[in-house]
Amino acid sequence: MSRLVAFAAIQGGYKVVSQVEGQLEKALESYDASTSIGFGNTAYYLPVIYSLTGMKCETLEDLKKPLDFARGLLPPHVKGANHLPYLGPLLDAGMAGLFAYEVQEAIRILNEPDFYTFTEDPDIDAGKIWVGPADDTILRKRGVEFVDGSAPGFAAVVGAAPDAETAKMIIEDYQKKSLYIFCAANHNGKTAVEQCLQAGMQIGWNTRIVPFGPDISSAIFALGFANRAAMAFGGVEPGDYRRMLMYNKNRIFAFVNALGDVGTEWAVAAAGCVNWGFPTLADTDIPEILPTGICTYEHVVANVPHDEICQKSVEVRGLKINVTEIDIPLAFGPAFEGERVRGADLHAQTGGGKTQCTELVKMADMGEIEDGKVEVVGPDITDLKEGDTFPLGIYVQIAGREFQTDFEPIMERQIHHLINYIQGIMHIGQRDISWVRISKAAIEKGFSLKDIGVVLHAKFHQDFQKIVDKVQVTLYSNKEDVDKLTKRARGEYKTRDERVDTMTDEDVETFYSCTLCQSFAPSHVCSVSPERTGLCGAYNWMDCKASFEINPTGPNQPIQKGKVLDAELGRFEGVDEFIKSASKGAIESYNFYSMVNAPMTTCGCCEAIAAMLPSCNGVMTVGRDYAGDTPCGMKFTTLAGVMGGGASSPGFVGHSKFNITQGKFILGDGGLLRMVWMPKILKDEIYDRLNARGKQMGVENFADMIADETVGVTEEEILPFLQEKGHPALTMDPLIA
Repeated sequence: MSRLVAFAAIQGGYKVVSQVEGQLEKALESYDASTSIGFGNTAYYLPVIYSLTGMKCETLEDLKKPLDFARGLLPPHVKGANHLPYLGPLLDAGMAGLFAYEVQEAIRILNEPDFYTFTEDPDIDAGKIWVGPADDTILRKRGVEFVDGSAPGFAAVVGAAPDAETAKMIIEDYQKKSLYIFCAANHNGKTAVEQCLQAGMQIGWNTRIVPFGPDISSAIFALGFANRAAMAFGGVEPGDYRRMLMYNKNRIFAFVNALGDVGTEWAVAAAGCVNWGFPTLADTDIPEILPTGICTYEHVVANVPHDEICQKSVEVRGLKINVTEIDIPLAFGPAFEGERVRGADLHAQTGGGKTQCTELVKMADMGEIEDGKVEVVGPDITDLKEGDTFPLGIYVQIAGREFQTDFEPIMERQIHHLINYIQGIMHIGQRDISWVRISKAAIEKGFSLKDIGVVLHAKFHQDFQKIVDKVQVTLYSNKEDVDKLTKRARGEYKTRDERVDTMTDEDVETFYSCTLCQSFAPSHVCSVSPERTGLCGAYNWMDCKASFEINPTGPNQPIQKGKVLDAELGRFEGVDEFIKSASKGAIESYNFYSMVNAPMTTCGCCEAIAAMLPSCNGVMTVGRDYAGDTPCGMKFTTLAGVMGGGASSPGFVGHSKFNITQGKFILGDGGLLRMVWMPKILKDEIYDRLNARGKQMGVENFADMIADETVGVTEEEILPFLQEKGHPALTMDPLIA
């Protein structure tokens, strides 16, 4: 290993720790030692320090301990006689520097509370482009993408490219590979984020270009995000530093791109990242560390050309990404799904209440369609003037020896994601309420309606090879044709809905597993039945059935119910046997229909979490999109942090929004009539379904009996409201016997 590398990193460690010690001393002179500090709306304190040491930093006084710890990690300075054959001193210096950087950022937030926006998207108009550390709401939302593979990892880009076009090229290459790009630091006052804006790119969590901050210290937010993912989804305990670092090396595929001159402060950060198994690739001539050891392959690679840095980074990190080019004039990939086409950027649009936009997928006979045929019937987008609206019908016919009508809605739902993956095209909604907006930039690059068909044909073949043999796409843009397709489609939708809505758990002998989240929550096994949708909200019983048909070795395996052990609580012999095996013995049994007695395990991806409210003899639930306080005393982020690693937690259970109004929802505990509180945003979303289900259970206008945050956020505050409304939970048997 080069002595120059060790010298730079160790020097950087001493420099950073000393600087931050001075900043803390100054802060303690300006503020009371008990002044609160932190990153805001997170159950993980300062997450790198907390996850690796277990130290909870909540006040200025608390920052002394991790800084003392960092000082103790610093190795002796490198002298001429030292050849340092091992990485140990380098790693220690790097970790010391990172601890100091996290303390530095906590002090910055105290001194400059408005420096970061703390949002998903920066406020560019106000000149505030730095979002700072992600809160737990963002972590939960984005963590799902790391679970399902739509985000295979992240590139931590520090510094700036030589020019805006080079920065755009590098970052778009990562977007095409579905990676997140976490940006921090500057090179000679320039940042990659500002170069992206200069090149006309959109930034923010929604486009996966995350502008953490302008200094190298803000790169700590990327490592904090990775460690919180390990705690939230993988059940890694705070302080278990070895497991934390191994988890990141094996499951969070990340790396650093250093764009610009690497000084001692960057060097110590790069050395720190090696502890996580995250290598650094630089575009400058710096000393390399090529032998393997901590990282999967090389640790530091230098002189990487800009047009090769993306592919080289993926190779060095050992990340396997299968990217197939699709023949359209625009970039394509999940990273573009979050783009918005705003008024100033809009060329034309369809749907959204202005015109009709309908989507329908139907099974076809093998001889009925021509594979790859894409036809536009009516005017193309290139025939329209800027600002025009137009009707659109997207009709996809699929033939396959193993294709079934049950797969039609599964394929139809893919249309939303796949159109959104086209750069410069925005898609909202599904079925007959879709809305598509097409940007001027897309038109300038030659976009045509036919490109939608090209994408659907290619991706249905790529993603569903087992069931798809032929795909033909017809795009209608004449009003008469769209109206005709819409009438037919609504009949199909009605038939599908009635088929699913009338299914009960007693109708089937087979449930399905979903172990997609086991990469982050090893003991979690989600079991999906007709009346118990997946707790992430993304899978129902028919979806899992279709998934198993498509991929028999995938995460959705059939579970034979077997003997009914408890009909009221929903316990089945076959389910017990399956989950014991699938959880490797960690979980031996759980109940489908209870949150009080051995409830189902929960990963970190649940849409909502229900909790007992004993004083009200009822339960509450809270969705991930509500960040406020709840009557159980814990916010969603805290609840998810407590039980999100695959635990079965009596008194709590994760579930989907749709599951709330399904027939078996906590039926063993009294069912939906136990529900006494939920956030208004959730109640409004499912208001009609709440009333319909309440009526089935003998209670009219049940939604109006449920309290929300406008009534109160403690049991004491909501109890008078429940008494006034005559809520049925108050007269039910005690929730806890």
